[in-house]
Amino acid sequence: MNKDDLKSIAKQMFDNLIDQIDMQEDPTKEQLVHYLKDAVDVISGINGDNIDSINHAKLLFTNSYKKIADDGLASYKNTNNKFEELSQKHEQVINECFNPQINLNLMTEKFNEIQAHMADEVKKANSVIASLTRQVKVLEDTSNLDSLTKVFNRRALDTYLETICSKDEVPYSLHLFILDLDDFKNINDTYGHIAGDKILIFIANTLSKTLRDGDKIFRYGGEEFVIILNRIDDQHCIKIASRLLKLVSGNNLIYRGENINITTSIGSTTLAPHDTPNSLLERADRALYRAKQNGKNQMQSEIKNGI
Repeated sequence: MNKDDLKSIAKQMFDNLIDQIDMQEDPTKEQLVHYLKDAVDVISGINGDNIDSINHAKLLFTNSYKKIADDGLASYKNTNNKFEELSQKHEQVINECFNPQINLNLMTEKFNEIQAHMADEVKKANSVIASLTRQVKVLEDTSNLDSLTKVFNRRALDTYLETICSKDEVPYSLHLFILDLDDFKNINDTYGHIAGDKILIFIANTLSKTLRDGDKIFRYGGEEFVIILNRIDDQHCIKIASRLLKLVSGNNLIYRGENINITTSIGSTTLAPHDTPNSLLERADRALYRAKQNGKNQMQSEIKNGI
């Protein structure tokens, strides 16, 4: 494993640890110790010569689905081996059928034994599948990550905004963007939902690469993303929005040989005293509506009256 891999894994672990602390209302030392122990186990298990092993380790810090996938593959492999053994026994019994001294009662007994083993293995496999399905459902119900784009989801946004708005005072400037892809329904209708999913992944990756480590990205729903910018003034906020608009509109994505041009509109607002999550999002949403009405591919802002 080279230096860049080590730095990348360390950054992934650090980013996720900070996000975990931010998401907790009252984080404890025990939670920190537990996370670090898990991280040590993950890093210790990395095969430094295998890039897939390194990439999987990075994902472990933000996505628990890997463990479920590994459990599922292990179970499948075990079941497959069992069926291979049974298949060999079955072939052996078939070959014995050509023995002139065949014992029909013994042959029937062996076939029944093989059938019972196969039924038992199928039952075990079905039990594992049911268990994994339940685990996936629990993760989907409790995860803070959007399964498609791998950014934070709406649940994480609600928790984060509740925490921020419950504070008596936030000692720094906080800006919120709602970013909405323009005419996304037309893209889905024209090119299909697979193309739409690829575009959403592209947008999430673009945001992640462009924004600072301390900024937060959430998939708000459908083709909408919410971005939280901390410790930034209005002028820098406008520059960031302008850069995002240019990056998105300047990339022609190719899907099945066709160019797909996409643009986005942004509604912006600033956290104000006595804001609630709803009031903050509603202001940004009104600004987004104006951006759409004024021609799209632009940012509009709205601040709270009296500040």
